[in-house]
Amino acid sequence: MVDVGTKRTQAWVVGREHLASAFGSGLVDVLATPVLVGFCEECARGMIDPELPNGQKTVGTKISLEHVAATPPGMRVRVTAELVAVDRRRLSFRLEAHDDVELVGRATHERFVIDAARFAATVDAKRHAVGSPD
Repeated sequence: MVDVGTKRTQAWVVGREHLASAFGSGLVDVLATPVLVGFCEECARGMIDPELPNGQKTVGTKISLEHVAATPPGMRVRVTAELVAVDRRRLSFRLEAHDDVELVGRATHERFVIDAARFAATVDAKRHAVGSPD
């Protein structure tokens, strides 16, 4: 498992598919807040999941994000996640996102370690409980 204090940085170039205008969260051509949430989750997940035993993964269970500055298309966004606490299977992170100019967001995030097969079985049972198509 990863030690508290471990950091990971991941970068993305803001493309058309990441914009508020394309994502449906606004009418402007800047990085959408829901996409920034996804970047934060992916950065944290990418720190932990490769270190877990086979059959285990993490799922996001909570995020609180402040999106403080707009980022135009074509600019790079770097997210840094720091693991700040571990409580058995609950992992807590602090994150910051910067574009090429400034801080654009900060967040706290929790992930939970799951048994992938048991989780998939639970989701499958729920799907079949209401007759959802496969």
